[in-house]
Amino acid sequence: MATDVTRTRLLDAAEQLLTTTPYEDLRLRAVCAQAGVNPAAVHYHFGSREALVTALLQDRLEPFWAAALDELAHGRATVREIVDAILAPLARLRDDPVAASLLKLLGRFVLARPDLPWTATWFQTQAWVAILTSATGVDDATARRRWRFAFAILMTELSAPTPPSVAAVDALGDFLTAGLSAPLSTAPLATAPTD
Repeated sequence: MATDVTRTRLLDAAEQLLTTTPYEDLRLRAVCAQAGVNPAAVHYHFGSREALVTALLQDRLEPFWAAALDELAHGRATVREIVDAILAPLARLRDDPVAASLLKLLGRFVLARPDLPWTATWFQTQAWVAILTSATGVDDATARRRWRFAFAILMTELSAPTPPSVAAVDALGDFLTAGLSAPLSTAPLATAPTD
């Protein structure tokens, strides 16, 4: 029980500090001091600063997506429904300063570290691959590539200095839907003419 309390205090402290401190400047001693715990607590509970922030992002942000995505994963969803489920929470989160800072952190963090050890279902690539192959019939490798591009675009938008506007989110939804649901190309890529 005390372990769960300490873990929660560390997550709360990291969240509070990250609203004013960039990830690169976040010090584990400051997190432990803010949480009022032993300086070694972060290493005991998370192992590293990166793992602490990974846990924080999953803990705070997954609840905004999990229920809707779980429901879509159990049925036959369209690509637009999947994209809408991803983008719908952005409007709510954009208006909450703490959530907006976490979204910005998520974007910057994922772009800089694309292979993080996520444990939450909707932070793992395979869940996205499965839902896209079910919706479109593309193979796993194609679904993986499409999600890599889609999430790079989404994370770039989230990491912008200001949260995306409603119009930008709408345009992003159209763009992601088109890219994720595009027909498979059977034509070879054209090569540039040489002089």
